[in-house]
Amino acid sequence: MQMTEYGAPIALAAAKKVLVAAEVEASANNWPVVIAVVDSTAHLVALHRMEHAQFGSIEAAQAKALTAVNFKRPTKAFADTVAEGGNGMRLLSRENFCPLEGGIPLFAGGRIIGAIGVSGVLSAQDGQIAAAGARAVEG
Repeated sequence: MQMTEYGAPIALAAAKKVLVAAEVEASANNWPVVIAVVDSTAHLVALHRMEHAQFGSIEAAQAKALTAVNFKRPTKAFADTVAEGGNGMRLLSRENFCPLEGGIPLFAGGRIIGAIGVSGVLSAQDGQIAAAGARAVEG
């Protein structure tokens, strides 16, 4: 099993590209969301609350981004595990952890440089927006 390594923290210019790409996707669907980008050290680099996005999504977007970077995987993996029930329900006991779709690690050169978290609409829609943002730095 190959381990994914953390890379240098995402630069502000790249984080802005992620935000713009995510906002374009959200706007195209008329979805008011909050978009958070954290770096590979789990520190907030950029946060954008679109007009009419609910205030509760500010914390949720950050939690999704932090979960994705801290665990090196999309938060959808945790959402799916919880949805299966059984032992997967134990994930709900963790603090500072968000098992909802909408958080995706950001990669450059095969290393994690940060993560994006999106909140404000249905989790699958948050995930769609986050994926659009993540594509802005793939390569």
